[in-house]
Amino acid sequence: MSTLPACPQCAMENTYPDGDNYICADCGHEWPMVASATSEDSDDRIVKDSNGNVLSDGDAVVLIKDLKVKGSSTTLKMGTKVKSIRLVGGDHEVDCKMDAGSFMLKACYLKKV
Repeated sequence: MSTLPACPQCAMENTYPDGDNYICADCGHEWPMVASATSEDSDDRIVKDSNGNVLSDGDAVVLIKDLKVKGSSTTLKMGTKVKSIRLVGGDHEVDCKMDAGSFMLKACYLKKV
């Protein structure tokens, strides 16, 4: 069995090394070898709220502005408290559950409680 990682784009295992990068033969996605080893470490990721406070898993936060939910008529109201957040990678750093459902939010719209 190959020790090469699966492609983060398409999840296929048909990858090969090329210089300092891995390349997926199925979708053509390229990613650096060094970043793939450190991207799994959640300790390297620092996420800050709108006031610059460092957020961590399990924190409680409050929305600082009304947010319209894309593809829905739902609006998340300013001042809504969200308990037990989870930090994830990507541009929407915070994963949370509210009464309206599960959402991925940007930390810049949150304030730590």
